[in-house]
Amino acid sequence: MNISEKVSFLKGLMEGLELEADRKETKIIKSIIEVLEEIGDEIYNLESGYDDLSEQIDAIDDDLSLLEDDFYEEYNDEYEEEKDDDVIFEVTCPTCNKTICLSEAMLWEGEMDCPNCGEKLEFDFNNIKMDDSCGCCECESEENNIDKSEKN
Repeated sequence: MNISEKVSFLKGLMEGLELEADRKETKIIKSIIEVLEEIGDEIYNLESGYDDLSEQIDAIDDDLSLLEDDFYEEYNDEYEEEKDDDVIFEVTCPTCNKTICLSEAMLWEGEMDCPNCGEKLEFDFNNIKMDDSCGCCECESEENNIDKSEKN
């Protein structure tokens, strides 16, 4: 039972009591019921407005999602490409034995000074080939060839 139904029930109970209309108590009860009816009407109007607003907000949210998808699609594609390019490699300095993290671009520069000890680090990629089947690097050095022959 909603509020307006409850107020109508109270109004019916008051009329069923057959109270004298000119008594003070009857006038007060009648006024209270009238105020309750007005409060019930206002609550109904607020609930209706809330429902309308909720539907409008849902529609705006859907429209905004479509706009975001259209507008940011290109940005998201570029961001994903950049994110994939940000590969970090760990390199251990042979002098101080400390591990440093380098980007692929830093490695391709070929050399750098160790930030810990200042030793010049050189990166030589001449003996490395990419294995197309799995994407990992395979070194063509004798040490790696020995490991490969032991596996066979």
